Formats: sequence, structure tokens, C-alpha cells
Amino acid sequence: MSGPEATSEATPDAAPLPESVRDHLGHELRSVYTVEAPEPRYLGDEPEVPEKFEPQIKRLETRLKTHEEGTEAVEQALDRILDAFGVAPGEESRRD
Repeated sequence: MSGPEATSEATPDAAPLPESVRDHLGHELRSVYTVEAPEPRYLGDEPEVPEKFEPQIKRLETRLKTHEEGTEAVEQALDRILDAFGVAPGEESRRD
């Protein structure tokens, strides 16, 4: 097939481009057609808490802090009571 109907695609014995040329063209195409895709998001990636959860989180933190401080206060009070009676914590009362 010769003439205007013959194209490089139509000729089966047409030599492909050398590898160095293909690499160069591939590099050029990638630099032109880069797509800015967002990075994948994973659990815990967000540095701040969404605003809609702020009130609930503050209440939870307050409750946890109150519970912790209350538990410590009760523990200290019980230790003082046991000391006043002369009983060491963890000591079992023995009846003879």
C-alpha cells in the first residue's frame, strides 16, 4: 500500500520509537497532564475537631476530669479515715 492511504499505523513493519525517545515523551506527557488529586485521608489525619463536636467534647472532658478528681478525693478521704482508726489500707480485720 503506497500513496495517501498508507499510514505509519497501517504498516506492520514500521519500527517503534527508540526507548529513550519513548521515555522522554512519557516524561513530557506526565509533566503536562498531571492531575492534582487530594491525598488519601485516614482516620486521625484531621488535626482539629469539627466545630459541631466541640460542645460534646468539652462536656465529656469536664465529666472525665471531674470523675478523676472526685475519685482521688474520695480515696484520700478514705485513707485519712482508716489512718484515724489505725487501720492500714488492705489490712483485713481479725477477730480473735
